[in-house]
Amino acid sequence: MPITIYGIKNCDTMTKARAWLDQHGVDYAFHDYKTAGIERERLETWAKKAGWETLINRAGTTFKKLPDKDKQGVTETKAIALMLKQPSMIKRPVLELPGGRLVVGFAPDRYGEALGRRGASR
Repeated sequence: MPITIYGIKNCDTMTKARAWLDQHGVDYAFHDYKTAGIERERLETWAKKAGWETLINRAGTTFKKLPDKDKQGVTETKAIALMLKQPSMIKRPVLELPGGRLVVGFAPDRYGEALGRRGASR
């Protein structure tokens, strides 16, 4: 399974994460879930592995602009429905590694640790 980074093309955090991967010689595929969408099954799998609370970006403007009734009482089912409807609510980036491992969000040290020597080359 190749490495795939999921996110939105014009996101500043995505730009930093992709630059880190490029600088460290990591081969990856980029999936822009704003233009290509995201499958319910993938979100459900990520929620099981990382936790839906980790996946939903409550700090972003898309979530903040929701009506109060949508922001309150968020459950896993509701969070997945919100993220499917508005993918910009998914925390960025989501790095999917071989073996189904996930890294949600970007931090250079976490990427280096998750990628081992591959991330530390160059």
